Amino acid sequence: MAADQALTLIEMKNAAFSFGRIPVFRQVNLKIARGEVFCLLGPNGCGKTTLIDCMLGIHTLNKGRLCLMGQSRPRHSPKETARVMAYVPQKHDRHFSFSVLDLLLLGRTPYTAFYASPGKPDIEKAKKILELFGLSHLMHRDYTRLSGGETQLVMIMRALIQETPVIVMDEPTSHLDFRYELIVLETLARLIRERRITLVMATHFPNHAFYFENAGIPVNVAFMGNQSVKPSGTPSRALTQENLARFYHIETLVMTHTLPGKGPIKQIIPIKTLDLETDGSA
Repeated sequence: MAADQALTLIEMKNAAFSFGRIPVFRQVNLKIARGEVFCLLGPNGCGKTTLIDCMLGIHTLNKGRLCLMGQSRPRHSPKETARVMAYVPQKHDRHFSFSVLDLLLLGRTPYTAFYASPGKPDIEKAKKILELFGLSHLMHRDYTRLSGGETQLVMIMRALIQETPVIVMDEPTSHLDFRYELIVLETLARLIRERRITLVMATHFPNHAFYFENAGIPVNVAFMGNQSVKPSGTPSRALTQENLARFYHIETLVMTHTLPGKGPIKQIIPIKTLDLETDGSA
């Protein structure tokens, strides 16, 4: 039992949440383990962001229990939570004219004493992550003048230098070009291997789950819809043509390619949309 608790970083038990009288999800039970990717999939408006907000403590569950590192969520102060979970939101409102460097250093706030400034080691971490992404030229740029994709990258970098065991990302690559999407995925895969971090990712791209599985990383997929979350197992088991048709109302092919030196690689290829009437759960 103790070993199981050590491996489980986030757990929801019989969780439910509503906005007033409008239920978002009910009877959610899930466990997210150390060193794995938890990939939350579902159509627009199904409640993925709200579920993530409940994990982060932004919203409080109406029913059920949320445990973080084996303890009930309310026992953690905001600063303690920020040392456990870093967050990359789906949207970020740019109100203040911080430099990119200053914004990145906000990721070190959980480790900075009250009224203290970030130290030299913190600044070096920020510079190093900028170099890693090839964005050192943005260091002193006013971040309110960045493009949408550049802003998204800065938010991802801020989460990475927070150095938490859990990173929570809500559609993290939605504004990124093809190259930077791959850089982000490669960086996350490396951190999972090297530090055994846990990644919670809500995404509209099921192929993200296959990317990590193809890289040999443990992945668990859950589908969200109709006010429920259905844990469905590994991508190979969960991302079937039947499940994709049922949750997304699309026809797909799930292909396996064998590349020299890489082994089998799985990928979803969309074919066409399906009528909503074909799925009785719609």
